[in-house]
Amino acid sequence: MRIKILAIAVVLAFVLLRTAFAWNKAGHMAIGAIAYEQLKQTNPKALDCVIELLKQHPQYQSRWAHLLDQRPAEEEKRLYLCMLAARWPDDIRDDPAYNHEAWHFIDVPFKPTGQPATVQTERAREPNVVTALEANLAVLRKADAKDADKAIALCWLFHLVGDIHQPLHTTTLFTTDFPQGDRGGTHFYIHASPTARTSISLHKFWDDLILGSDRFQGVRNRETLIRQQHPAADFKEQLAEPTSNFEKWVEAESVPMAQTVAYRNGTLPGSPEKNTAPALPADYATAAKATAYKQAALAGYRLAKVLEQGLE
Repeated sequence: MRIKILAIAVVLAFVLLRTAFAWNKAGHMAIGAIAYEQLKQTNPKALDCVIELLKQHPQYQSRWAHLLDQRPAEEEKRLYLCMLAARWPDDIRDDPAYNHEAWHFIDVPFKPTGQPATVQTERAREPNVVTALEANLAVLRKADAKDADKAIALCWLFHLVGDIHQPLHTTTLFTTDFPQGDRGGTHFYIHASPTARTSISLHKFWDDLILGSDRFQGVRNRETLIRQQHPAADFKEQLAEPTSNFEKWVEAESVPMAQTVAYRNGTLPGSPEKNTAPALPADYATAAKATAYKQAALAGYRLAKVLEQGLE
């Protein structure tokens, strides 16, 4: 019994060390809205199916119905429902019946060139965002699955397709300053600007890049801007690939992006201590935001395809 309790404590400690929100709730809502608009254009029938399934969600009445009632137009209700579905896995983080902390990320190790042999990396663990996407897509495709279970799986797909496109949800930095890994930037502290009063984690900085407010109209305006800047035609080759190639999304896209853009190939100044956190370089925020917008757009378009093919 003592051994079992110790094992559980170790797992919980690991999860607590890595807890992070990926794109913040507003960011996830924007990605859900992009997928909604894309499906409305490419496959309205699939979108109708998504909406009807989400209405079978076990928490539809308790969490969403009163919010949807605030939107006067039916079209806005449908769009808002997809926004709320995309943020649901963050909304239920304090609910052990539904929460799966390890599903939100995968820690692929990054040890920059020049680090000594004494710095040892750790392999990515399971479950993770890749295995979770595969599992929830399987539920959606399962003919005899209950509609309530499919609705829950839909919410996770809405959310995790967004997570996997957040570079710092796929990578952990290992250096002499971070010998145990920085847990996707959650232990990598910076000041967002030289005048910022408090330090934040690099992960949080990236989380907030898409949007700060989760108000409906603000999210709608931001997703419109992102789609205008990055239309689906810009991702023709990527959208032509198999929709369930989640490992490739990590290995060929998000991880290299984390290494080169987020960590600047290991040269980005950062500290494991809040009180010694340096300021980000002057050009960092502009480059990071451009990457975040592009990733959000791609996530939304890919999400539309995942949902479309999952419901065939």
